[in-house]
Amino acid sequence: MLTQGLYSLDELREQVQREGDRWRPLVFTNGCFDLLHCGHVRYLQAAKTLGNALVVGVNSDHSVAQIKPASAGEPPRPILPDRQRAEVLAALKPVDGVFIFPESTAIEAIKVLQPDIYVKGGDYRPDTLPEAPTVHAYGGEIHLIEIEVPQSTSHIIRRILGK
Repeated sequence: MLTQGLYSLDELREQVQREGDRWRPLVFTNGCFDLLHCGHVRYLQAAKTLGNALVVGVNSDHSVAQIKPASAGEPPRPILPDRQRAEVLAALKPVDGVFIFPESTAIEAIKVLQPDIYVKGGDYRPDTLPEAPTVHAYGGEIHLIEIEVPQSTSHIIRRILGK
């Protein structure tokens, strides 16, 4: 079944090139988005207000396992497979496109899409974002969104496990 809003990175690049008026200014964010919660939804809603279209890059299962290794007594991550995480994101109102990427950072995706605005949560700092030099190299902007609902998937997992 083909899910509306799910693309490969190449398909998205073609869409943005072909229909620039629909996609630009392009806002891009990325992450694991494992066990989607209210904090994610508000973050995506705020990101969408910064441009015409919002594209979300979802870390592949393999990259999530590298980024978030299992702690003692906790299940391995991700909890949900990448295709399911991407499908849930694609169904959200503020999201215009989703793709899954295999790397631990979004540098390659940023090189391909060259978003006008790269967005991350307010718990990041521009000087520590590995993607920042790539965004700045082509004149893109970085915008950090304040965290409205301090929640994390790791916290949810620990709560479920009673830890």
